[in-house]
Amino acid sequence: MPALGMAQETGKLVRWFKREGEAVTKGEPLMEVETDKAAVEVESPATGTLAGITAAEGEDITVGLAIAMILAPGESLPVAQPKAAAPSPKQPAAPAAEAAKPDSVPAAPGRLSASPKARRLAEERGVDLTNVAGTGPGGAILEEDVLQASEQPAVAAETESALWRAMAGNVTRSWKEAPHFFVIREADAGAMAEERRRSPDGVTYTDLLLRCVALALVEHPRMNGGAQEVNIGLAVAVPDGLIVPVIHGVDRLPVEEIAANRKEVVDRVRSGRLRSSDVSGGTFTVSNLGMYDVDLFTAILTEGQAGILAVGRIADRVVARDGAAVVRPTMLMSVSCDHRRVDGARAAEFMQTLVGLVEGPSS
Repeated sequence: MPALGMAQETGKLVRWFKREGEAVTKGEPLMEVETDKAAVEVESPATGTLAGITAAEGEDITVGLAIAMILAPGESLPVAQPKAAAPSPKQPAAPAAEAAKPDSVPAAPGRLSASPKARRLAEERGVDLTNVAGTGPGGAILEEDVLQASEQPAVAAETESALWRAMAGNVTRSWKEAPHFFVIREADAGAMAEERRRSPDGVTYTDLLLRCVALALVEHPRMNGGAQEVNIGLAVAVPDGLIVPVIHGVDRLPVEEIAANRKEVVDRVRSGRLRSSDVSGGTFTVSNLGMYDVDLFTAILTEGQAGILAVGRIADRVVARDGAAVVRPTMLMSVSCDHRRVDGARAAEFMQTLVGLVEGPSS
């Protein structure tokens, strides 16, 4: 069961597009999964034969739990271990001291089944997941199981905070606890407004901004997490939350194609018909609240990314130009960064480049 959102713990298997024993091709729809925000078509990660299905349509399944396998030619399913026979009525039950330990719960084939929260907690507390009994569906290990298995006493919040500050450079912690900072810049949006008027119908300020961000990320690859491709997530509001679909290869697309791709993926978000590729592979995120008359805000980092850009509205403001006060359309932007991956100077350089592109955009 794939994770299709930052806080997702389970997903509902709506339907299988393929049946047991059928051939599948990498990239074709394999199953439909419903989260609390959308229904997503999950594509097959490999080419082969679908086998070993353990989940039925309509089930709620823990994220990370193996529910099927894709076999390559010549492969077969692992042989299941025989279950121990129940004692006969005349045979005395095993004494409690000799009873099977709870850590004997079998894991799903090829992977230890545990929720993302359980894995993070186990890493923080030094708990070996192979010695934890899972109480979730199919024996999956949940956060509560790790807490119960942990012999480490709870650390006072003040002590934990002090330890984290002292060890931040040497340990891996949850992305939500990552030390972060933000940089604010103001940009003259007059050139971008002219560019939009010259663009074909359907091109928005967001599309022009995505192009500028992509070019800036190419020049400052640390802000792109060191990834080879520039895949930008775009925060989209839905009635019950927020979804961040990804537009892939933005640096290689002209503005017209960016606009077309953005419209397609946003339409799929709002119709609840996302594909798994729509919410995977993002390297940087843009969150634009200008349409809500917001001038400035700071956005929360997306898991696994080095930065996220928060964009306010374009509004007329009084600015100084050549020693005189003039009214110009300006836009405030802030970038939030993970300080473990990008320092303040690099983020400031990125914003300097981005402001230059906004004030003189190129399609």
